[in-house]
Parts: sequence; C-alpha cells; structure tokens
Amino acid sequence: MLVMDGAGWHKSGELQVPDNIEMVIMLPYSPELNPVETFWQYIKQNTIRNKVYEKIKDLENIVTEFVKNITPEKIRTVCNMGVYKVN
Repeated sequence: MLVMDGAGWHKSGELQVPDNIEMVIMLPYSPELNPVETFWQYIKQNTIRNKVYEKIKDLENIVTEFVKNITPEKIRTVCNMGVYKVN
C-alpha cells in the first residue's frame, strides 16, 4: 500500500502503477494526516521559527544538524507512527 498526498501527478492517467501496489490518495487539503507534513512542522518549530539567517548556508547547516540528531523514536512520536518501524 502506498499512501499519497493527492498531488496532480499522483492522479495522472499516465502514471503506471504495478499490480502489487495499492495506492491510497489522501483527502484534499489534509496536511495534518500526512506524517511528513507533521515532521516538517516539528523541524521548523525547532530550527527556523522566528529566526532570520544572514546566509542560506547558515539555515542549511542548522536544519541539517537538527535532522542528523533526531532519533527514530522521536520521529515515531512526532509523526504519531506508534506501531510502524522507522529505520
């Protein structure tokens, strides 16, 4: 099963889906159901929220270091993924 966020190209008639994959399209305008959106909000709140960086490289370094130090357990907690295994 592959859960998709409903981007236009996910619904394209030209998209070829193998028989062994079932696609589930999320409801429109429902970022709260997408674990990646939740994770991105967590990253932003802990790195770039209410901050101004002089150089894009500074921003990149802060976000990169933050992400490098996130544990799989924290990802599961933030994304509400309780039973799923994150490698």
